[in-house]
Amino acid sequence: MDRRQIAALLAHADRLDPTRAPADRAAAAERLDQWHALLADVPATAPHPEGRHFDAADVVRHHIATSPYPIKPSDVSRVWADFRRDVLSRHVDPVPDVDPDDDAAYRAALAAQRRAIETGQAVAQPRAALTAGRDARNAQARDRLRALGVDYVPKHVRDQLAPFRPVRAMRERLAAADLPDPLDVECTWCGATVGKPCRVRRINPKTDAIGTRRMKAPHPCRVEAAQARRAQQGAVA
Repeated sequence: MDRRQIAALLAHADRLDPTRAPADRAAAAERLDQWHALLADVPATAPHPEGRHFDAADVVRHHIATSPYPIKPSDVSRVWADFRRDVLSRHVDPVPDVDPDDDAAYRAALAAQRRAIETGQAVAQPRAALTAGRDARNAQARDRLRALGVDYVPKHVRDQLAPFRPVRAMRERLAAADLPDPLDVECTWCGATVGKPCRVRRINPKTDAIGTRRMKAPHPCRVEAAQARRAQQGAVA
């Protein structure tokens, strides 16, 4: 803060607590010199990436409202030091708009970015949380489980029923993990339709009658088709 900003801050403090205002102009000038010397590197305001901005006037108001002791320059600089430390801990240096092969210019640009943040002239650039893809996958998994009717069956009941309905248990596991489900596509080997398990031919040894039985696992070609379908959907997205 410059002398004008320090003077405004002290006037703000005197309005909130007139009993501690200087008795004369000489005392006021001495106090201004002292505060300016100690708070020259503290900005009047500074932005925070999460909206908890620093404001020296708010620091003064909070101190006067909560402390029985007169406010000192260190009461402001201490809050600023904590704020600056928090902001810098969240900052991830973005790539400067300079030639990276020019080492001196590159380092100078990085230093200028940090200096702007330290003095409250720029907002810290925090690392963005990579949640969009995860959230989308979770939503898709929930939709798939809901389509299977999982919402209506408690998990402990599903776990108990799993040995008696292996195909459905397999589909629920794949949906929860957001993995390709072979039963979402038709089987080109046995002709099983979407949602139906694969079948294999069997011959009755006594009558030679030809029939089919349901398989616990889908045919490999159906697994590959489901994986290819998922890859194609990902490419389009």
